[in-house]
Amino acid sequence: MSDLASASSSSTTPVPSIETLQVFVRVAELASFTQAAQSLGLPKASASTAVQRLEASLGTRLFHRTTRRVQLTQDGQACYERCKDLLADLDDMQTLFQPAASGLRGRLRVDMPMRVAHDVVMPRLPEFLSAHPALEIELSSTDRRVDLVREGFDCVLRVGPLSDSTLVARPLGAMEMVNLASVEYLARHGEPRMLEDLATHRLVQYATTLGQRCPGFEWRDAAGVTHFLPMAGTLTVSDSGAYTAACLAGLGIIQVPRHGLEREVLDGRLRELLPDFLAAPMPVHLLYPHRRQLPRRVHVFMQWLAELLGPRLLPLSSAPSDVTAS
Repeated sequence: MSDLASASSSSTTPVPSIETLQVFVRVAELASFTQAAQSLGLPKASASTAVQRLEASLGTRLFHRTTRRVQLTQDGQACYERCKDLLADLDDMQTLFQPAASGLRGRLRVDMPMRVAHDVVMPRLPEFLSAHPALEIELSSTDRRVDLVREGFDCVLRVGPLSDSTLVARPLGAMEMVNLASVEYLARHGEPRMLEDLATHRLVQYATTLGQRCPGFEWRDAAGVTHFLPMAGTLTVSDSGAYTAACLAGLGIIQVPRHGLEREVLDGRLRELLPDFLAAPMPVHLLYPHRRQLPRRVHVFMQWLAELLGPRLLPLSSAPSDVTAS
């Protein structure tokens, strides 16, 4: 080796190992050295040492550390996004020349609403995992709006309107809405036939964040214009499970997607109301980050989810293939 090459080699910063990057990404996703180490089957000290070595190698601090939490710094966030891409590219390279029939490999992290996860996805997930036994799925089911990039999700299923951001949204369709109340509630308060009848009824209020004001009973007229009718309500909830439970307990009327509570309607516990005054269908999108090339496992899972939900959704008229979303 020449003197020039020797000097260059000795001054070069060591390239972080793939294992070190995996540890860093896991700590960033779980915001915990302890949980990251446990999920990777490592001692906590090994996870901490790996991140310290990466920080030394890059010459920057990647985490704000306190006794209660671990949070990415601005440089750490940038490093996390690059590491995710790098590890995804590595996974793709490892399966590039394998036949599709060999199945997917790697870890897939997704988020979706609770009702969709429990009622639609979980019953069919064994089939998907049977076809891809080497795939590991982390499925978050929450009604809050997760931060796809910061929390490390590969894709997110979102129900409801979108706002602007840098994410890519794949429209799947729309969920038809329905008004429901329990038979016990209707026995006490009577069944409303017109909007005017709602003056003597209660609406279970739904808010993704408690403290938000509910605009009232939503309905769409023949021209497609959405209106809100203020209604009394003594209960506000922030997740779909509590929303359904409140209705079943006779605490008021709810407005929910038609698919999901068919069983409760068929067995007579809930009854549909005011079919001529329904809320606008709720759009459904798959969100994913902008990347040069998405891993094959993400593409395959999103296609499977789209086909699974398809029969339950109304078509979205003139919907673009990719839109800006949050």
